Amino acid sequence: MNLDLFASLFATLASPALALVGPGRAPAPLAHTYSIVARDPKTGEMGVAVQSHYFSVGPIVPWAEAGVGAVATQSLVLVDYGPKGLELMKKGLTAKQALDQLLKADSTHDGRQVAMVDAKGNVAAYTGPSCIPDAGDVQGDQFSCQANLMSHPTIWPAMKAAYEKAQGDLAERLMQALEAAEKAGGDIRGRQSAAIVVVKGEKGANPWDNVVVNLRVEDHDHPLVELRRLLRLRRAYNLEDQGDAFTTAKKSAEAAQAYAEAMKLAPDVVELQFWAASTMYQNGKKPEALALFKQVFAREARWVPLIERLAKVGLFPNDPKAIAEVQAQATKGAPW
Repeated sequence: MNLDLFASLFATLASPALALVGPGRAPAPLAHTYSIVARDPKTGEMGVAVQSHYFSVGPIVPWAEAGVGAVATQSLVLVDYGPKGLELMKKGLTAKQALDQLLKADSTHDGRQVAMVDAKGNVAAYTGPSCIPDAGDVQGDQFSCQANLMSHPTIWPAMKAAYEKAQGDLAERLMQALEAAEKAGGDIRGRQSAAIVVVKGEKGANPWDNVVVNLRVEDHDHPLVELRRLLRLRRAYNLEDQGDAFTTAKKSAEAAQAYAEAMKLAPDVVELQFWAASTMYQNGKKPEALALFKQVFAREARWVPLIERLAKVGLFPNDPKAIAEVQAQATKGAPW
């Protein structure tokens, strides 16, 4: 074997940050990985989920925009496929038309792996002949699974089977596809980071309302375990927000249910219980609130003095009797 060629190849593969690309092009990240892009036919939501042995894969591989589509760009990454693919689909091109146009403009596309889904559910994928084996992709109804540098070629079929069998919302099904890939053997190098992005099927007036889930694990021994934990917390905080909204609307039964579900999802998060108790107290649910305050203060006494601080800025009744009633739920003698 030509030693110079071998040295060049080794340097490229060993680098954790950059890959060589064609003349005149900027170096691109190496993101050998497995991912899934999908659209939920029922809700219209679109998303991308990814896991890789690469630091902070979240800003590189997954791209999604409400009302437009989702893109995963990986292997010898040219990040352009993400934002440019979305821009082309926004202009009315299908996923395949957008991908074909970008591949045609990319003279070094042999090392790319890209998948796209548009807002109508059209799917397109490409695995270049220079992607490191095992590499491949497979499509289903409004989704595509793709992977490269895998331990064996059963990874992406395992993702497809898991996604098709999964129940729940889009984020949950994407998560199960990733977990199936890891269970089947995953990346031959191991694991390091993961990400999941889900957007709404239709774009709303406020950009910040268009994102359903946007979670990243930058560096972790078990990134999918951590991503699963973050997804659970995201759901819990969403329920807490719903509880606050129901409380404001004087829908006490609905609020109580939302708070209960939030605390069930994240019983380890004391803060969720504190804010639920505070909101309940101010909306005619004092017995329930006081019982919850008692639990909170028993676990973490640091929350006791916060009641006075909230009262000073109008976030709790500025009433000495109310403040005393709540703080009386603290364990006697506990420092705070």
